[in-house]
Amino acid sequence: MEFNFSEELDPVTYRDDGLAHGIPLRIHKDPFKEIAGAIRAQKDWSYHVSPVSDYLGGLGQPFSFIRVTIPECLPERLEVMSYANEYAFLYDDQMENLDLKNFQEGRDDMLHVFGADALNHAVTADVRPEKKLQAHMLEEMMAIDHTRAVVTMQAWAKFVQLASRTRAAPFETLDEYVPSRTIDAGELFWFGMLTFGMALTIPDSELDLCMQLARPGYAAISLSNDLYSWRKERKDAEAAGQDYVFNAIWVIMRERKCSEAEAMLVCKDEIKKYIAEYDKVVKRAKDMSLSKDTLAYLEAVRLSHVGNLVWSIYCPRYHQGSEIGEVPRL
Repeated sequence: MEFNFSEELDPVTYRDDGLAHGIPLRIHKDPFKEIAGAIRAQKDWSYHVSPVSDYLGGLGQPFSFIRVTIPECLPERLEVMSYANEYAFLYDDQMENLDLKNFQEGRDDMLHVFGADALNHAVTADVRPEKKLQAHMLEEMMAIDHTRAVVTMQAWAKFVQLASRTRAAPFETLDEYVPSRTIDAGELFWFGMLTFGMALTIPDSELDLCMQLARPGYAAISLSNDLYSWRKERKDAEAAGQDYVFNAIWVIMRERKCSEAEAMLVCKDEIKKYIAEYDKVVKRAKDMSLSKDTLAYLEAVRLSHVGNLVWSIYCPRYHQGSEIGEVPRL
């Protein structure tokens, strides 16, 4: 992959808690468009959906989410990618704060927004406010790149439909949990973010193989998210009156009858296993007869793992009211 819009950071300047597998952290050179997109999404959500308060999303110091997870995002697409990601964070927080009954209703509402009507960017007075924001976002993306915007929105619609079924009941084992968590954490959502943000086209003949090859990378991303978001998600679940947490730490504690600290150690080992496997996949893929864009996508997922990992360690979203990266150095 060519690097035109990002720079590699010296590993001595950030923590990776031994989970990066030697993969470098890269950061987009433009610090402003991500901020603009995230703030615009928060303002739109406050105006159209509900007031945003006591909320922390993708922005942070020294790392913001999009700049480190899509470091080679085309500059003219960076703001709308930030808007889309912030929209996802805002919706995720809204769902985390609902009890089970209202969660099911909220899930059904999002299925409406991203269902058969996902590609409709016409807005009428009676549409749901979330749909209004989604329609404006789609229109903005289509003005930049109509073809890839359609592919992205179709991927997001499929993601919402699949993810709506992953939390129906708690999982008893990690082996059962990880495949569902990979879906829930946004494998298809991130496919849309990377392909649109970097202007990639995965040939139809390579799509299934591409998704299969990328799966260990998404497993590592999902488990990293669980490790660092655990305390936030546990707190949110307790506030919503839920007796389980959709998180690998909860599953490991139940399956192995171990402590929280021990479960974190197990989770860390699983992250190491999956990212080591994925690193081999990316290297082997270079010897396969794959398109340039498919190879770039696989490399982009690899970089996304490290970006998500380091952002998770430092971000205010997971560490509100605590020291940055307050997870034991395992």
